[in-house]
Amino acid sequence: MTRQGPGRALAMLDRLERWPGADGVIEAVQRAVRSLPLGAGRDALHGRWLGHPVHPLLVQVPIGTWLSASLLDALPGVRRGQRALTFTGLVVAVPAAVTGWVDWAELHRPQQRVGVVHALANSAALALFTGSLVARLRGRETAGKALGIAGLSLTGLGGALGGHMAYRQAAGANHAEYVAHAVSPGWHRVGELAEFPHGQAVRRHVDEVPVMVVRESDDVVHVLADRCSHMAGPLSQGDLADGCVRCPWHGSVFRLADGWNVRGPATAPQPSFDTRVTDGAVEARLRG
Repeated sequence: MTRQGPGRALAMLDRLERWPGADGVIEAVQRAVRSLPLGAGRDALHGRWLGHPVHPLLVQVPIGTWLSASLLDALPGVRRGQRALTFTGLVVAVPAAVTGWVDWAELHRPQQRVGVVHALANSAALALFTGSLVARLRGRETAGKALGIAGLSLTGLGGALGGHMAYRQAAGANHAEYVAHAVSPGWHRVGELAEFPHGQAVRRHVDEVPVMVVRESDDVVHVLADRCSHMAGPLSQGDLADGCVRCPWHGSVFRLADGWNVRGPATAPQPSFDTRVTDGAVEARLRG
């Protein structure tokens, strides 16, 4: 039997993920994006208020409007609609790009390598649709249609790369979602209370799921899933302050009491556990 491997497209993407040639540029762009004085607006751009990234939501508008404009090009005598649709896509493409770059700056390097090509394809599409709109406004409908088709092709390429990042590389996914399906119902013994020093994070397991245990007092013990919902960073290695833990990888902050994501880039809260001390042992139950 012939063993079938990845196709050409997937093999190229796999090579792109491993190619370090542009890492110097990537680091410079990442520093620039992270240094933007966005304040609390950074969390809004990440989509913490929405519960998942904003970028995939916004990109639906340019894709939809530009595709619709190209479909209208196939109909005779329709001109005003294409111009309005193309313009709408151009306007929304700007905030979509901003949210994309803010998310990109907090990804792993293989994801960033694909993300740069994704951004380049979308930027080229934006330029082509800008040219298409200008040509249409000047009455050059044939040139406008040609530029629109070229732009739509690059939009499709950018969308395919974005899909690769989301579904193969899990960029923007909730990396702690699996916990609810991996922990069985009921109470689980985590360890003896004496094993957990006051005010320090200790890594343990509940049904093979890594958890972070923080003993606040003899009566109060906090347990959260250890792998950060943003990119699976080890919270037990993070800093504890003001009743919260800060992920050591990308700086997401979670409240110890209930796992709420106080600050991004995480857009999903951290799975948390009810706890009790029974006969000197700490027990935990996944909070529903």
